Amino acid sequence: MEKTINKYLDYRKKIIAFRYVDWLINWDQKTQAPPKSAKFRSEQVEVLSEMYFDLRRDKEFLETIDELLANEEKIEDEDLIKDIKKIAKELRVIRNVPIDEYIKYQVTLAKSTKVWQEARDLKDFDHIVPTLEKIIDYQKTVIKYLETDEIKGYDVLLDLFEEGSSVEFYDKFFDELKNELIPFVMEITKGARPKYNRKLFTREYPIYKQKEISKYLIQKLQFDLDRGAIRDTVHPFTSGISTDDIRITSDYHENNFIISIFSVLHEIGHAIYDQNNDPKYNGTFLFGSPSYGLHEAQARLFENMIGKSYSFWQRHYHRLVEEFPKQLSGIEALEFYKYVNQPQRSKIRTEADELTYSLHIMVRYEIEKEIFEDKLKIRDIPKRWRTLMAKYVGVKPLNDLEGPLQDIHWALGSFGYFPAYALGSAYAAQIYNAMNLVINVESVIENENMSIVNYWLKENINKYGGSKTSEEILMLATGEKFNPKYYISYLKSKFTKLKSGKLK
Repeated sequence: MEKTINKYLDYRKKIIAFRYVDWLINWDQKTQAPPKSAKFRSEQVEVLSEMYFDLRRDKEFLETIDELLANEEKIEDEDLIKDIKKIAKELRVIRNVPIDEYIKYQVTLAKSTKVWQEARDLKDFDHIVPTLEKIIDYQKTVIKYLETDEIKGYDVLLDLFEEGSSVEFYDKFFDELKNELIPFVMEITKGARPKYNRKLFTREYPIYKQKEISKYLIQKLQFDLDRGAIRDTVHPFTSGISTDDIRITSDYHENNFIISIFSVLHEIGHAIYDQNNDPKYNGTFLFGSPSYGLHEAQARLFENMIGKSYSFWQRHYHRLVEEFPKQLSGIEALEFYKYVNQPQRSKIRTEADELTYSLHIMVRYEIEKEIFEDKLKIRDIPKRWRTLMAKYVGVKPLNDLEGPLQDIHWALGSFGYFPAYALGSAYAAQIYNAMNLVINVESVIENENMSIVNYWLKENINKYGGSKTSEEILMLATGEKFNPKYYISYLKSKFTKLKSGKLK
């Protein structure tokens, strides 16, 4: 058995090395690579991708995995068993989908981003329909090859991003949001919107000064730059390969400094999750988090529960004024707090406020579900989108750019991913509630003791990496299974207080 285990560990080391190179190339491409470097880089990526594909499909490697899984009772290391099962699940597509179909799909994806951008420029969804049809046909092929007696249809895709989730699970979750939040949102957002000082959205906020604010937030929330980095990008993201190398990005706009602030807060949440992993998971398939939803939960917790709290801005608003004394002259912390938390019926998901965000996700979930149940044709997505946006968010897009062309996810083949965004927000509320039973989070924020919050997250959630399921970690951290009531209660309480002007 020891010989087989060592063989597996040798393959794992090579796969992690390929992932490291791929990660580094992607990071460079999205942050600092010269525009004209694309051609030579793509040629090298093509060579590396083929080598990486061959390694993962290597017959000896797959036989090694099969042998270990057949004899798992002989393996004493529980983490190693989980590690083997995780990569075995990841390899199902390569293992089961015919190689000619897989390659054809990769070629489609290589072109899809450009087609999506062209469709956006034209504001015409029809332009991307043929490409989306190919992508969705492939997704249906994946479903066919990965279905089991327990997991069928769209559930296959949902399970890839949030293990154990299903249409039944998400339908129940979203039904609660529909019943509780939609009437509340319609009530809270009706009538004229409050007026705020025009300086907040008409003045220019120099980017070099916004970057100073980013550095300040990184310091205060204790993202360790000795083990991390921050760079500029168009679409902010967090990227990491080990507890000692986690990198975040942000986007800056001179006429909207709010975007960079909450982008950085969000990405810091992701980054601290990975920096707080037990280092023993470095170089294994268990590094990171067991699911997209749980990772998103910590990002949402930092962005919303902490970063959009009145306690946070009571303590840190002075730093904004120091950087922008003229722009923020006469604007108090309370007005800034209300401005960044104002609920509205927005058309764009990435611009949505905390209250309405999950309603945008529901629109995408319903459409995906109907596509994979063969109840909706691809060309009819814009019409269905307008109907659902009016029903759930109370607003209709004026064109396809404000509709289904606003997100790139479908053009990248990411079906089953969107629901994890909403789930992450709900997880965050439940985790935040449990944390407050042990520590007074508002007091911690006011006294700049973020190490207390970060330590609690590390010990109760982050340190496990992917060695436990989201359900197991949620049970350990909160004492109960997932319960959306905390999310609904949190949103209703916060936005009722905001509406009434009573913050306590």
